[in-house]
Amino acid sequence: MKLDILAVGSHPDDVELSCSGTIAKEVDLGKKVGILDLTRGELGTRGTAETRDEEAKAAAEILGVVMRHNLEFSDGFFQNNTSHQLEIIKILRQYRPEIVLCNAINDRHIDHGKGAKLVSDACFLSGLRKIETINNGESQPAWRPKHVYHYIQWKNLEPDFVVDITGYMDKKLDSVLAYKTQFYDQNSDEPQTPISSSNFLDSITYRARDLGRLINTEHAEGFTAERYPAVDSIFDLI
Repeated sequence: MKLDILAVGSHPDDVELSCSGTIAKEVDLGKKVGILDLTRGELGTRGTAETRDEEAKAAAEILGVVMRHNLEFSDGFFQNNTSHQLEIIKILRQYRPEIVLCNAINDRHIDHGKGAKLVSDACFLSGLRKIETINNGESQPAWRPKHVYHYIQWKNLEPDFVVDITGYMDKKLDSVLAYKTQFYDQNSDEPQTPISSSNFLDSITYRARDLGRLINTEHAEGFTAERYPAVDSIFDLI
């Protein structure tokens, strides 16, 4: 199965928080989208790896993605090295996405910037024919995605472009709230964390509304690019 978009997160919920509106929109437009989680988020203060597995599955169903896979790297301790790069290369060559969306290049959580560089490096290396990988007993041909874009997470990074997600905010929030152990619940006895406050939950909407305001729409999501985004005509810009 070939994907149009592969969205990668260091932790389950990274993708939902940051680019699920874009994903939901592209799924509705007929694109095949998959999600790759690098870790199970086992170091998260609230919930467990097992509850996160269940929540990730529920979120994937809400978004309508065609696949979701977890590489089960060590949360907090995975490295940008050969063994980790090769595992991602195998996934890239198996699903051959045109676009890869991945973590913010600079963020509060150390896994986010680390994951961004790991995935970006793997995307480049995946296009090198002399790197050999095997899947189901067969050699995989080289594959390099056409574009690698980074979504925005905790820090308010300046986007290089924004995507209008008007009409998809409810689905974005539904996918986020699938992680019911993670986010604000006034009845929860779990310890408080930076992302469990009502302010953080509200910030998902007010960031999208602010980016939407700047492009004269209701809601939007921002991305940074590793190279200049290009259009065929200046009239393609809205």
